[in-house]
Amino acid sequence: MSEDVKTTAAAPARPQADRAARPQGDRPARPQGDRPARPQGDRPARPQGDRPRRPQGDGGRFQRRRKFCKFCADTALTIDHKDPDLLRGFITERCKILPSRVTGTCAKHQRSLTTAVKRARVLALLAFTPLHHD
Repeated sequence: MSEDVKTTAAAPARPQADRAARPQGDRPARPQGDRPARPQGDRPARPQGDRPRRPQGDGGRFQRRRKFCKFCADTALTIDHKDPDLLRGFITERCKILPSRVTGTCAKHQRSLTTAVKRARVLALLAFTPLHHD
């Protein structure tokens, strides 16, 4: 079998002189200053103007408490996969493990807590999903 190979030649390049001779259209150029102003959002402006700024020194009604690791603070408290009552405090009602930024657990104890929850699930002490909840 013989294969016919077709070669295509590239189109000849247009000279630059033709580009300058082309008409630009029949509309005159419009400067951007003639454009009407667009509204700044989809909400109407407040009738009384902008909201007054709050003074910076007051803070809020309450001071946010710093999160701490319960297991570091109380050395008698240990993470055990056979203690489902302790582990339930670290999972959601959808049976997901809460992150350490929510519980305040340190990285070391968060790792062992995750392992304990997974072991308790395998031993049927904790539910995998809310459907399997008692």
